[in-house]
Amino acid sequence: MTAIPLRTTVHGTGPGLVLAHGAGGTIETNFGALIPALAATHTVVASDYPDSDIPLTLDGLADALVAAAVDAGVETFTIVGYSLGSAVAVRAAVRHPDRVRGLILAAGFAKADNRARLAVRIWQDLLDRGDTTTFARFALAQAFSAAFFNGLPADQVDELVRVGATTIPGGTNQQAKLVEIVNTTGDLGRITVPTLVVDATEDLLVDPVNSRFLAETIPGAEYAEIAAGHVLMAEQPDQWRKTVEDFLTHHHL
Repeated sequence: MTAIPLRTTVHGTGPGLVLAHGAGGTIETNFGALIPALAATHTVVASDYPDSDIPLTLDGLADALVAAAVDAGVETFTIVGYSLGSAVAVRAAVRHPDRVRGLILAAGFAKADNRARLAVRIWQDLLDRGDTTTFARFALAQAFSAAFFNGLPADQVDELVRVGATTIPGGTNQQAKLVEIVNTTGDLGRITVPTLVVDATEDLLVDPVNSRFLAETIPGAEYAEIAAGHVLMAEQPDQWRKTVEDFLTHHHL
């Protein structure tokens, strides 16, 4: 199997942290605001998924993230996985138990439910047609909590659509295809490292019941709630940062 190429940057010094972003996202959009805080105390390995149409598998992506960290000289690490990245993180922990010391799984899922599966199929249909504006509208309508999104001025929403339509990351279609077929249900009981599940309780894209399932199924998992939509780091950045930092500190990770 050909290795999946990642674009990786390394920040800070200290214990290792690997970031696993979501489908249709990037390190910058999903973790950009968090990296400076984490890099003050950790070596943060931040890898973007391929920006091309190279096919993705969960095993391949998990192995590539681990390899990127090891190549950077980070031998062991905690993985912070967001959305699709949560499934990547779980699979990496199962495949590389000698490397992964802890997990933080935010707005995640073990297997896409019917609503999420249909959503990413719509993503693929719109991208295949080149209808980036409708893609941006649809994605934005599901990205935030209803209260947060409806509180924005209409002209700001229109600007978000314009920007979103022109900045869709390459590789989004392949990442959406992966979301459709991911299934880590059988992996969850095999997790033996400290794990924190972070539930975005107002999530319209990945139903919060998915986070509760992760927390109930992973042995010894801790559970935290953030009152936000799927893009929780945009709605509640301070609470998100504190939740991550407190878990890392408590477990000496």
